[in-house]
Amino acid sequence: MINNSEFAARLTTIMNYYQLSASAFADKIQVPRSSISHLLSGRNKPSLDFVLKVVKEFEDVELYWLLNGKGAFPTASSPTPVKDSIQTAAADIETQSEIIENNRTADPSKNKLEKIVFFYTDGTFKEYIA
Repeated sequence: MINNSEFAARLTTIMNYYQLSASAFADKIQVPRSSISHLLSGRNKPSLDFVLKVVKEFEDVELYWLLNGKGAFPTASSPTPVKDSIQTAAADIETQSEIIENNRTADPSKNKLEKIVFFYTDGTFKEYIA
């Protein structure tokens, strides 16, 4: 039997690890936002569909850990999301820099940096205008 308050605590752990709000978490696993609210408050028990969506979306969440609290989270083989995001962003910036440099050599008068936009997983963004 699943303990509602312990399950809610594990959901909170997942959301904190990925730096997601309850609404962003709901959107990510494609469930109504009210479902997360009801689960976190202990009002409802998770459905099998809900649990499977969480495990499918977040590969480092183990089913047994999510249901019973036994096992490990995150799994030992998974990188931290922040470190992974930073590495990905750095690689993207490097690639964009190369593209910009290649375009500048073609005709510098036509290729001027206009703006840079960073999109975050919680739906926010930052825009830098050159």
